[in-house]
Amino acid sequence: MKKTVLSALLLIALFGCKKENTVSQQDQIKNDINPITSELDESGVIYEANIRQYSPEGTFNAFTADIPKLKKLGVKILWLMPIHEIGVKNRRVNGNASVEQITDSTENTKCLGNPYSVKDYKSLNPDFGTKEDFKKLIKTAHENGIYVILDWVANHTAWDHAWITQHPDYYTHDKEGKMISPFDWTDVAELNYNNQNLRNAMLQEMKYWLREFNVDGFRCDVAAEVPTDFWNTATSELNKIKPVFMLAESEKQELSQKAFDAQYGWEAHYIFNGIAQGKKTVKDWDKYAQKRDSLNWENSIRMNFTSNHAENFWNGTEYERMGDAVEVFAVMTYMIPGMPLIYSGQEYDSDKRLNLFEKDTIVHSLAKMSGVYEKLGKLKTEKGALNGGKNSGSYNRLTTSSDDKILAFEREKNGQKIIFVGNLTKANRSFTTSIEGTFTDYMTGQQILLSKDQKLNFKPWEYKILIAE
Repeated sequence: MKKTVLSALLLIALFGCKKENTVSQQDQIKNDINPITSELDESGVIYEANIRQYSPEGTFNAFTADIPKLKKLGVKILWLMPIHEIGVKNRRVNGNASVEQITDSTENTKCLGNPYSVKDYKSLNPDFGTKEDFKKLIKTAHENGIYVILDWVANHTAWDHAWITQHPDYYTHDKEGKMISPFDWTDVAELNYNNQNLRNAMLQEMKYWLREFNVDGFRCDVAAEVPTDFWNTATSELNKIKPVFMLAESEKQELSQKAFDAQYGWEAHYIFNGIAQGKKTVKDWDKYAQKRDSLNWENSIRMNFTSNHAENFWNGTEYERMGDAVEVFAVMTYMIPGMPLIYSGQEYDSDKRLNLFEKDTIVHSLAKMSGVYEKLGKLKTEKGALNGGKNSGSYNRLTTSSDDKILAFEREKNGQKIIFVGNLTKANRSFTTSIEGTFTDYMTGQQILLSKDQKLNFKPWEYKILIAE
């Protein structure tokens, strides 16, 4: 008996040593949620949280109280917009004006700044709450089976970041030796990734959030503006601490070879907008789907969306851009290969452009889209045919008698099939399809019997999700 116990202890000791050698600092991370696996890529739903604007309080605690509601929507990944202290020097207000230009003290205090102008990567915005508040948010999310990723701004910092004076060599300079802003973003200074010391410092800042707060990864702002080899190294090093999920604000193929699990589906998004506005047709969508298949994007999962913080603020709410087509395109973000995104307020039918620079608030009220997103989240989670990652369900275009107006396709995996049929126009349409069999209309629960070449009549933007019986 003693010999058996001793052998077991030796095995445990050997296993522990091997784990410590292969997974640096893993013993420092409290595993209060299962490690991230590739299954997250297949059935994940992402929620972008704008803490400042989510509630009247604009705090971590106010948001944390609603995390169980996100679970009901099928959310698996919580993306927090930047939670760091915001720079004051050259702080922007709406447009390109600087806060220094506002002399009215009342108006001046309204200018809370661009959250993407980070003053200190290890700080928390004091308006949001304390470290303990943030840890509670992470813990609550994990208890609800939700992973938390932070918005990470690696391309630039605020002008009053400590590196500006302590490490000016970390920044890009013009021919006259002056630090520069990227693009026309006058409230931030561009970092120089030719400097290895900067790379090392940035990686340590990222590791801090895994070790100190147990976050699960990062959404990386303007990721294509930072060298790919930095992201490759960063992801490799972060995964030594714990498995992470990495999302790139980009649509650059090489970023998904090693560094990122998912990227933005910009092209699909703009096609959605174009069809809703009558500027594009289903034919444009078909061309995109064919290109997607021919380019073999299996290592580059797309995040599908009808809105996000930038689109909402700069280009208009989904209702401004899509009108009555909002619901059908929200459904498509779940039905096509990839990972769907919900932006703060979409579940409440919000028709407000949330301000990026001042305090604003979402109206929390009973809304149609809450029920739609809840049903879609359940479908995405339970039906393998809708898997959207590297083991995605197939996408097969189905023919109709009006292929430039009606979109019909089938998703299939392991014999399980789900069919989408939608009228992607603002007019009533009559058409026939090759679909036949007995189905359940998923959104209504009604049984539908279809025969080949049966005439169907759809109202503007009407759609059906058909589950084979």
